[in-house]
Amino acid sequence: MKARKTSAAFIDPMLLVRSDALPEGPNWSYELKLDGYRALAIKSYGVAHLRSRNNKSFDTKYPAIVAALAHLPDETVIDGEVVALDESGRPSFNALQNNSATAQLCYYVFDVLVLAGRNIMSEPLSARRELLRREVLPRLTDPIREAPQFDASLPDLIRAVREQGLEGIVAKRLDGIYEPGQRSGAWRKMARQSERGVRDRGLHHGRPALRCADLRVLGRWSAHVRGAHPERIPLRPCGNSCTSGSGH
Repeated sequence: MKARKTSAAFIDPMLLVRSDALPEGPNWSYELKLDGYRALAIKSYGVAHLRSRNNKSFDTKYPAIVAALAHLPDETVIDGEVVALDESGRPSFNALQNNSATAQLCYYVFDVLVLAGRNIMSEPLSARRELLRREVLPRLTDPIREAPQFDASLPDLIRAVREQGLEGIVAKRLDGIYEPGQRSGAWRKMARQSERGVRDRGLHHGRPALRCADLRVLGRWSAHVRGAHPERIPLRPCGNSCTSGSGH
């Protein structure tokens, strides 16, 4: 007997716990804190919609994003964040809030909850991200992009975020299920201003120079800003130990 299909509908977003220090280890993945508006994209019965975290419609506010969502698989729900990029390519909440005419609007997607009528919230994050990359994102184009996960140590990532003045870091358990409306601790966020998170890792003495790993982190971010492939972004020279790299 075939499994009963799930109709796509609004789902309360999983919430993050604010933290002064983030966990480390192979079971955690890291993303940038983007400083935008949380939004769920839902396509059901052939029609796509964009909803706020409180289930308010974003359809008329961000029509270009909604139009790009038309190619979502039917009966699918994805989770992400609407972000405004300023002229330097950094996320700017001020530009987003004030509808800046010069800002570039993007929808950065980081999770899939229902895929073609199949509820996958009980699957681990690692599996959901793989399904997102394989089954969803290839159908979508700008201004919809994947929120990148970074293959870097947490101290290196903290350095890079501080050096570039970015908002902060999000840590997520790779084996975690999606927990609608919950702050379970499987998703955590640390703002750049968190002195304890910086101090605990010995990063509070001055402004360190960017190292090779930092350049890889920011090379991947700049690639996503430009809509390029991060693995094709060369790194600029970085002392005697690093002259180029893949950006990954």
